[in-house]
Amino acid sequence: MNLLELSDDLYLKHGDYQALFFEGRWYSSFELRDMHLRIAGALQKLGVEPNDRVAVMTPNCPEVGATYAGCWRIGAVPVPILFLLAPPEVKHILTDCEPKAVITSIEFLPTIQQAVTDLAWKPEIILIGSDSPAGTHALDQLLAAAEPREKIEPRADDELSGILYTGGTTGRPKGVMLTHGGMVAVSEAAMALGEFEDDKVGLGALPLAHGYGILTSLIAMRLKGRGVLMRWFIPDEALRLIEEHRVQLFAAVPTMLVMILNHPDLDKYDLSSLERVSSGAAPCPLELMQEFERRFGVEILEGYGLTESTIVCCSQRRTEPRVIGSVGKAWPGFTVEILDDDNNELPQGELGEICIKGPNVMKGYYNLPDKTAEVVRDGWLHSGDIGRQDAEGNFYVVERKKDLIIRGGLNIYPRDVEEVLFEHPAIAEAAVIGKPDPQYGEDVVAFVVRRAGKEVSEDEVLSFCREKLAKYKSPKEVVFVDSLPKSGVGKVLRRELREMAVAR
Repeated sequence: MNLLELSDDLYLKHGDYQALFFEGRWYSSFELRDMHLRIAGALQKLGVEPNDRVAVMTPNCPEVGATYAGCWRIGAVPVPILFLLAPPEVKHILTDCEPKAVITSIEFLPTIQQAVTDLAWKPEIILIGSDSPAGTHALDQLLAAAEPREKIEPRADDELSGILYTGGTTGRPKGVMLTHGGMVAVSEAAMALGEFEDDKVGLGALPLAHGYGILTSLIAMRLKGRGVLMRWFIPDEALRLIEEHRVQLFAAVPTMLVMILNHPDLDKYDLSSLERVSSGAAPCPLELMQEFERRFGVEILEGYGLTESTIVCCSQRRTEPRVIGSVGKAWPGFTVEILDDDNNELPQGELGEICIKGPNVMKGYYNLPDKTAEVVRDGWLHSGDIGRQDAEGNFYVVERKKDLIIRGGLNIYPRDVEEVLFEHPAIAEAAVIGKPDPQYGEDVVAFVVRRAGKEVSEDEVLSFCREKLAKYKSPKEVVFVDSLPKSGVGKVLRRELREMAVAR
């Protein structure tokens, strides 16, 4: 089925009501539906057909969700792009997925224009708002002229509902192909938990281009509630909105919780309305969890998943005693097991690889069949994460993919940063690791070996990286060393580098 049928069913059931608050005004469910019907019509008029890709790179706003819905209605495939990415990264994504159209906002138009330079084809560029510089379309004008598209294009369960790009160990972001069937399965599993209710107010502070933000949208497609959407997370604004709108539900990454707890004017705000706080995308430190709960009297519930598992596969339950340190149980309809290297299930308590099977498993990596075959074997999605399961069915993530850095809930693969460092003419070798950081969870540290006879300062290296990488991926510090610690076969010993970084 087409995922959008869920949204239409919700509208037919509940009709018109205040659905979304954004920057000073409420949008009704009718307004949002009319917007997405007109976006569907406008995209069709521009030549977008079923299975065509539509890239979306903009901060949060009502048009983002409406664009996703408009794409699904006509059978097109939205490709969310995190607005923090640098032009070379955006260019790789656009080159890989070849979108028919790109929807963005005026502040990111230069990035898109730089990214489409020298491409073999030129996608239609649509700007949210009424501005339309040369070579672009103004979304407001397109919507005014568009015929609303009511018909939903039929989609099979295995047809694409989105391509979400994630960092890759080869230095190239990989496009995770998610399906209509997978997203419907996630939405249905959330409802089967029996823990989500109508008529709640939720704060939307996560980027809608991030898997976690998309997950909250999939759940919202089944519920009559009110959302308070932020363009991006700003701590004092989040506190104000929670108090003003009596927000009950808050999905966050640990960094957001740190920023709230450390806000100098926290005592001025009333957060007593909070009923459910969910944490994901990165491990939530026990000390942070306990402090937040002591302060606000609301439990933090953690979950686990990968983009490749349509974002989620496990979570702690609101209706069951919470097991501290675990990421909860598998969602209904999904199978999660701890397997050994031969795909054999391990006994309870033993460490092995966390593997997932079910309708939520991705279709594969876009244009990368070999990479797909490496992680999806015999129907099992191999997470690369080491974990265990207890007798009650709770899962524990003991060790993440050893090279992965998670900064503020965003994944950073060291190789992505190292590839840039290797481009510098004064750098002979480089290795990147994550160093614990009280605010962001981890930060990026680069260990660098200078070329013989070459000089380069830390500031020069940092500046070089910022020109080529998204800001959140750029190193926070550079450590110059005479040589990198290596094993007998020449493999860099990142564990030793982590110890060196912490000891500094």
